[in-house]
Amino acid sequence: MQIAELEQRTGVSRYTLRYYEKAGLLQEVERRGNNYRDYADKAVERVIMVRQLKALGFSLREIREVLDALRSDSIDCEQGARLMAEKRSAVNRRIAELKEVSLMLGQEQKRLEASAAACREAP
Repeated sequence: MQIAELEQRTGVSRYTLRYYEKAGLLQEVERRGNNYRDYADKAVERVIMVRQLKALGFSLREIREVLDALRSDSIDCEQGARLMAEKRSAVNRRIAELKEVSLMLGQEQKRLEASAAACREAP
């Protein structure tokens, strides 16, 4: 598929896609004779994964490590399992942090709603 289709299917701009390619995050691309990029269907999955990992706070280096491990046919299973465990642990820590923030925001929302209600009731 051409970059316009990948852009449409992932919601990621062509400039970002090219950056991902240069950064080694997106390797599922070939060049045609006319030098146009030809992306494999697998590229859609990779781009979505990059976006999800970025949203969770992973650095591009960490994302590259995960993708390289997934791409490699020769990865040591123990090493790969350890890498996945580390990344999973980081995700779980982030989830815990987000739950704390959500709780704090909920408490602040209730406080503000109570304050707003008190102001409406005051003469």
